[in-house]
Amino acid sequence: MKHLHSGKIRDLYRTDDGLLLMVASDKISAFDHVLESEIPDKGAILTQMSLWWFEQLADVVPNHLAAPGPDSRSVLCRPLRMVAVECVARGYLTGSGLTDYRREGAVSGLRLPEGLEDGSRLPEPIFTPSTKAPVGEHDEPISYERVAADVGEETAAELRRITLAVYRRGAEIARERGIIVADTKIEVGWDSNGVLTLGDEVLTPDSSRFWPADQWQPGRTQPSFDKQYVRDWLTSPESGWDKSSGTPPPPLPDKVVEQTRQRYLEAYERITGAPFRR
Repeated sequence: MKHLHSGKIRDLYRTDDGLLLMVASDKISAFDHVLESEIPDKGAILTQMSLWWFEQLADVVPNHLAAPGPDSRSVLCRPLRMVAVECVARGYLTGSGLTDYRREGAVSGLRLPEGLEDGSRLPEPIFTPSTKAPVGEHDEPISYERVAADVGEETAAELRRITLAVYRRGAEIARERGIIVADTKIEVGWDSNGVLTLGDEVLTPDSSRFWPADQWQPGRTQPSFDKQYVRDWLTSPESGWDKSSGTPPPPLPDKVVEQTRQRYLEAYERITGAPFRR
């Protein structure tokens, strides 16, 4: 196999028959840094969770899956020509969306009602695209009009439709299992027939915010089953790290590594209804 690319979390190889082998590592990223510490089993959890979601979404959007890979961290997939847009859907206001709302009263150019707070449920899910920045740089929110100017109105409309459909289906299934999907990010590309197709991963703790529904309380940071726990530790006084310093984040303490692993495991097992197996 030929190595093609290494991203923040995944390595990509081309096989002799033209498929791609995508291998997820146990690395974790936060604030545009890949951390020194790894989360045991994380790569396998992300991969197996994506495989489960691809099946649940098969009637919503086609995906790039060709076959499971040789181990639990890998998948064989069809090559796509990726759209240079991060496709984000939000059903609740938090994270960078909350920051933009507090500053501008809008997210990705979409004006939102006054009086929203951290964790507020939005009147309806919204499409809030962003740039797809290189590793080490920050994705920036962009308007729907900017997407349409970059990729064309027809493609922009289809990206919005797919993103919101994936979010709605994912949120519906997760809610039945006691989990709120606050937001999610997907990646989409054209297959060899020119069909927009879901790629990379989908509805995992790396690409989504998962909150326990019975603990949802707007106006505060929500408990979560995703890497928000790592972000919160890094910005706490305990870490001693200044995010604006330009220096790499410190290693995660063992307790943060284990708690993060447990959150990823719980997300997988509650949503899929199956025990995790390596």
